[in-house]
Amino acid sequence: MLCVLITAVSVGRASPRDADNPAAPSTNRLAVLPGRGETLAPPVLTNQPPRVFHHFPHQKFSPCLKRNPIWWFKNADDPVPPPWYRKGKCCRKFMWYMRNPFHNFDHYVIGVGDKPFTRVGRFPDKNAKPNGGWNWAVCKYKCLRLPFVDYQRGGFEFYMGWRNGGNFGMKLNFAQKRAATPMKGR
Repeated sequence: MLCVLITAVSVGRASPRDADNPAAPSTNRLAVLPGRGETLAPPVLTNQPPRVFHHFPHQKFSPCLKRNPIWWFKNADDPVPPPWYRKGKCCRKFMWYMRNPFHNFDHYVIGVGDKPFTRVGRFPDKNAKPNGGWNWAVCKYKCLRLPFVDYQRGGFEFYMGWRNGGNFGMKLNFAQKRAATPMKGR
């Protein structure tokens, strides 16, 4: 009776030696479509446990500085525009700040970019899933839990929440329409 139970439980399980046997079925190898020479990627497992990403800040800011609304409009990470940005044009530095006007606010006032935190999710070190689709993550700092959700398909992308650097952000991007190309021969 015990032998029958052990046999029934082990049916369908691969043995450790199957990894060395090229004839053994495997979900980790590429499948070749017969007669077409095309390969299919192995199936993606969507029920994998969440992964962990640790963020360590490169600078800290005082609470007094964070309460200053003028500082919210500045860019502490890149205070001076790079040489390629609006070279030789008027109001270069002002336009650099207008390019991302709430950088310090998003990163360091409502964000946790200047604090060590842990990010847990499907792809915690990225904002978007590498092959498109849904991605989620949660930044954990002390007792705070800061959510993030992303969806990407084709040219469409949406995300909202605290990104992988600890900064808050929102995005809603639709596919850009291509310009009409003139027909040849007319």
